Amino acid sequence: MNAPFPVPLTSAEAATFADTLDGLDVGLYLVDVDARLIHANTAGQAILDARDVMHEIRGRLAAGDPEVNRTLRHVFAAAGYGDSALAVRGIAVPMIGLDGQRYVAHALPLTAGARRRAGANYSAVAALFVRKVALTTTSHSEVIRKAFKLTPTELRVLLAIVELGGVPEVAAALGVAGTTVKTHVRRLFEKTGAARQADFVKLVAGYATPLREPAEFRQSVGAAR
Repeated sequence: MNAPFPVPLTSAEAATFADTLDGLDVGLYLVDVDARLIHANTAGQAILDARDVMHEIRGRLAAGDPEVNRTLRHVFAAAGYGDSALAVRGIAVPMIGLDGQRYVAHALPLTAGARRRAGANYSAVAALFVRKVALTTTSHSEVIRKAFKLTPTELRVLLAIVELGGVPEVAAALGVAGTTVKTHVRRLFEKTGAARQADFVKLVAGYATPLREPAEFRQSVGAAR
């Protein structure tokens, strides 16, 4: 049963909570009803530092697009009235960056039960998640390798196909002949059951994680560039 009044987080709990948020690969902001920024995780701060789709203005969170900003301000205000005002699943708002890159912002109310406590600071009424609209290639690459019994080279080719596209690009990035890449691709088809290279994208996306990309994965993909 929920406590009849909020129980403040201890310093250790708050630190653990902040560390957990910093582990996410999407920008996350905790805000109050007036859009005052209570907390931004590492990915969220990076978005603010870029001063593109999101900004911090005098301590308040604001979208670069005025219309989107008005929508978010309304959402944050509504969140203060509880889940029934905003819906438990929140609301998604599309955004476009200065370079044409598309983003999506998803606002979730923090007004009920455990989610209220998870806000860390009880003036926070909503969590805003911001991410680019693109395939997230961050995944448990070791899980993929074990699931399909891939060799390290086959895994590198798989990730390179997803990241770079066709055989010529992968061959150039890996410094091998196109025929060698084609041989690995055929083996990947056999092991994964994929019928075409486009299916590799779906496969990797299926193992995607919202957690920040581990160094091992960056090195694995980086080796294919």
